[in-house]
Amino acid sequence: MFVDEEQGMYTIGTVAKLLNEHPETLRVWERHELIRPDRAGYQRKYSNNDLLRLKFIKDLLDNKGLNLAGVKHLILMYPCWYQRHCKGGAIKNSTTLVNEAKPCWKLESTYCLKPLDKAELCSSCEMVQKCRECQGCNR
Repeated sequence: MFVDEEQGMYTIGTVAKLLNEHPETLRVWERHELIRPDRAGYQRKYSNNDLLRLKFIKDLLDNKGLNLAGVKHLILMYPCWYQRHCKGGAIKNSTTLVNEAKPCWKLESTYCLKPLDKAELCSSCEMVQKCRECQGCNR
């Protein structure tokens, strides 16, 4: 049976208990546009991916010391944050290029695959990689 990871299934009360947060905290995070749960009338419905996003937010707030403004600024750097069906990240030292500055929000201990800006693209460019290996380069 196929489960749509973006299908809203959980109520705010259920999610609050799973995260050990007050429901009002989740409403505050929504007002700050950190999360966008589905709506069924007036009732919020959180998906499995919403739960992963919320866990990532909670980690940034509780363990990394960010405030809500910092979290909002950081998640804007993730092009897949609101994208449906993000495949997740890859592990470091794999054959896939990853952005080690961006832990993946979806898969713990992995890194974001999608560069956001040209600077990130340049650092993974084959020409830049060859230049770094060059002995005569001043980099």
